Amino acid sequence: MANTYTQIYVQIIFAVQGRLNLIPEKHRNQLEKYISGIISKNNSKTIAIYCNPDHTHVLIGLHPSVSVSEIANKIKSNSSRWINEQNWFRGKFHWKNGFGAFTYSKSQLDSVIKYILNQPEHHKRKSFKEEYIDFLKKFEIEYNEKYLFNWED
Repeated sequence: MANTYTQIYVQIIFAVQGRLNLIPEKHRNQLEKYISGIISKNNSKTIAIYCNPDHTHVLIGLHPSVSVSEIANKIKSNSSRWINEQNWFRGKFHWKNGFGAFTYSKSQLDSVIKYILNQPEHHKRKSFKEEYIDFLKKFEIEYNEKYLFNWED
């Protein structure tokens, strides 16, 4: 892609199937590194990542040859397989179908990075459901709650 110059920043958010707390803190760093490797292998760059027990936020500098859907699906399928190979718990690990993707300008990166890295503090005040719906509203994305994640409060 000679003479192609881009600046594409996208935050992808996806949840554990059934919104279960299956990502243990003791393995969070390993999973974040694994996901970052998937992103890197797809010619893109991890800018910030945080794997909560029940959902993940990742801010990516996306290569123009890679679609958001393609990289989200590769992250989810490859990391799901890897988590199952690690035998962190009994049963099968799955990410919930679908994801949220939100784009940002370079001037917004610092605040988005801080937001992602501050997830534990953030979720002391707001549930994932509240957070996700706030994103949809902030970005003026029409949605039908019937098709959102299964919320288990």
